Order: sequence, then C-alpha cells, then structure tokens
Amino acid sequence: MADDPGGALGAAERRAGRLGAAGYAFALCLVALAAAGAIGLLVKQPYLFPSLGPTVMLFFESPTHKSATPRSTLIGHGVALLAGVGCLVVFGLTDHPPVIQEGLTPARIGAAALSVALTALVLRLLSCPHPPAGATTLIVSLGLLTSTSELLAIAAGVVLVTVLAVALNRVLGVRQPIWS
Repeated sequence: MADDPGGALGAAERRAGRLGAAGYAFALCLVALAAAGAIGLLVKQPYLFPSLGPTVMLFFESPTHKSATPRSTLIGHGVALLAGVGCLVVFGLTDHPPVIQEGLTPARIGAAALSVALTALVLRLLSCPHPPAGATTLIVSLGLLTSTSELLAIAAGVVLVTVLAVALNRVLGVRQPIWS
C-alpha cells in the first residue's frame, strides 16, 4: 500500500482489507468517545458534542492525512470557536436562545453562514484543513453551546480526544503526523 499507516491499522488493512481498517476505526472510535464521555460524566461537563464524531473518525480512519493531524484539529476547532462567538456578537445574538427554541431568523442564518465561511477561510490560509470544525462553528453560531463554561468544555473535549487518539495510534504503531 502506498499510504500504509503502519502499526495495527496497516496490519489490519493488509490482513483483512477494508474490513480490517473498519474494525480498527470502530474499536478506537468507540474507546476514544466512550472515554471522553466518561470523563465528561465524572466532571459534569459536556465533553461529547457532534463535531467530535467526525474528528475521531479522521484520527482512526485516515490518521496520515493532514486533516487528521493534532495541529489541524486543535487549530481548526479553536478557529471555529472564535468564528462562532464572533458571529454571535456581530449579528447581535449573544443573548438570544438557541435556534431550536427561537427558530431560524435572518440574523441566525447570517451568523451560521458567515461562521462556517470564516472558519474555512482561516483554516485554508493557515493550511490546517479540518472539516469537522465546520460543525463546531455551527454549534456555537446556532446558539447550541455558547456560555463560557460550554465553550471551555468544547475546547477541553477537543484536547481530550486529540490526546487520546494520538496516544492510541502511537501505542498501536500508527505513523500519525503530529504537527506537519
């Protein structure tokens, strides 16, 4: 294989093809998200949120891709949080209830569209592709998680799954780039 990630993932792919790679992704996505959820439960913080799913999938389905590096992940979600909060401020939505309570408004559409566009722009300029960050910025700009404690929980959840995923891949011998 030209893009052999090595370690347990590479061995699983050589031994069982797509089924082997699928099993690797299944097992490690399950472990990483269950661990993040358990830690969140212990500290009573929402460390699980929708964009962590695709983030973890990238770590274990395509760990050698640039979008799956810890650099792209951490910068991607950080930019997404800032863009989401910035758009809430620009569109005067900081004191509004979330879209699921208030309904869709022109201001909410503007905040959502602009937050994703800004996130894509900045990540492209920084050469840090991480598509799941588009979901993070929507979570914020749609008003689903916006308090300081919720934003910190999102950041902590991203750091937690990043550390867990890198550690699991390293222990299993997968050659995942860290910062390049």
